[in-house]
Amino acid sequence: MAAAGITVGVVEDHPLYRAAVVGLLDAAPDFALCTAAGSVAEFATTRRCPNCVVLLDMELPGVRGAAAVRAVTGLGHRVLVLSAQAGRPEVRGAMAAGAAGYLSKRADGDEILRGLRQVAAGHRYASATLASVLTDDCVGRTAQPELSDREIDVLSWLAAGERDEDIARTLKISVRTVRSYLDRIRDKTGLRRRSALTRYAIEHGVADFSTTGGRLSA
Repeated sequence: MAAAGITVGVVEDHPLYRAAVVGLLDAAPDFALCTAAGSVAEFATTRRCPNCVVLLDMELPGVRGAAAVRAVTGLGHRVLVLSAQAGRPEVRGAMAAGAAGYLSKRADGDEILRGLRQVAAGHRYASATLASVLTDDCVGRTAQPELSDREIDVLSWLAAGERDEDIARTLKISVRTVRSYLDRIRDKTGLRRRSALTRYAIEHGVADFSTTGGRLSA
């Protein structure tokens, strides 16, 4: 590993794609590969650079999706997601969990390197995938001005089936604050049950129940 440059960890379970990314980094003079792993668990046990930027796939064995982002950021790393899943729920979930950017696997090598440089410099990387979702969010939020941005965040995670405690941990707020937001959402929508709020979230584009894996609860 080179002594200077941007150190990068790669977490990708497909060997061919992982090898391609490693080759891309090896060919770039300002990058140094820290660790290449096939899962979050493997990365956690083999990482050699505590401050490296992590290029993270979302579809992994074991810990995956937004939980994978939380796990890696929890180790102190900045995360740039590189995933074949680029739908609105996946992108919003990753960003809410702490990712600094989101790339589709359709991105070319130049864009991957550009994104890593931005994230390593402490910035967020607004790829075309992320920009599209943010634009859709703005349109959706304009259609429902009665809910604040934070209330929409809480409602989105509720619709994904998360408990109040999980929402609090993800958004880095207290459980009491989560419940305060839920009370406001209930007052504004006139809906009391979590199942009704989930349906409201789906109908208003806050969440897509068919892809969140959420569960209806009373």
